[in-house]
This record gives sequence, C-alpha cells and structure tokens, in this order.
Amino acid sequence: MNPDYSAAWKLLGKALASAGDTAAARTAYESGIACAERMGDKQAQREMQVFLKRLD
Repeated sequence: MNPDYSAAWKLLGKALASAGDTAAARTAYESGIACAERMGDKQAQREMQVFLKRLD
C-alpha cells in the first residue's frame, strides 16, 4: 500500500469498520486524514473525518 494514497486509507478504514474492528478503523482513518492533509486532498480529508466521527 502506498502510504501517501489517501483513498487507500479510506477504504482500509471502511473495511475494518465493516469487520467490526473499530480501533483499527480509527487508526486507519487518523492516518488517512494526516496523509490527506500532507497531500492537500481536502475532499478525502473531510470524508474520513465524517467516517471517524461515525465510529463514536
């Protein structure tokens, strides 16, 4: 997995959340948000922030 590809982090988080592993999903979304910020991908950043809030 390319660590600078924010879409991969988003999909990983969604897969982990669907599997019931919310702790790992949270970590994936947090990593994805940081990646999106570095890469300037505002849309992916916003989407993952929403998905992260839904885990609560």
